[in-house]
Amino acid sequence: MVAIVYGSTTGNTEDAANKIHQYLGSDKTELFDVKDAGLAALEYFDKLIFALPTWDYGEVQADWQDVWDEIDTTDFSNKTVAFVGMGDQFAYAEWFQDAMGMLHEKVVAKGAKVVGHWPVTSYEFDASKALTENKETFVGLALDDDCQPELTEQ
Repeated sequence: MVAIVYGSTTGNTEDAANKIHQYLGSDKTELFDVKDAGLAALEYFDKLIFALPTWDYGEVQADWQDVWDEIDTTDFSNKTVAFVGMGDQFAYAEWFQDAMGMLHEKVVAKGAKVVGHWPVTSYEFDASKALTENKETFVGLALDDDCQPELTEQ
């Protein structure tokens, strides 16, 4: 089983998490709102998908902020983690997908194996904390429901 853990304020990230849940199948995934579930349930899963938007000017969404310190005391050494970020590449071009990059950094520091890099082609932005070292890929799936909603559907 794969745990899909999301935090969402406007509903865009929740919608994306639900689409992933439906695509992969409810027999293979379990969906958690981090606001309600926190991180405690994660100990029962070896595979995780973390979904979160970048909020305001490069900030972590409020529900993820509530568990932010808890991440530092969670052992991810036996976990495989993928990331899904939601952002707006035009209105917030200087902070595109920053929250995904910040969460990635914390989880990797706690031993997680990360899968699912995503190419930066077809995006226009100025800066991002979610870029891999070679700057050719994001650390996870980068969605922009504001400027590229048709790609979210895919």
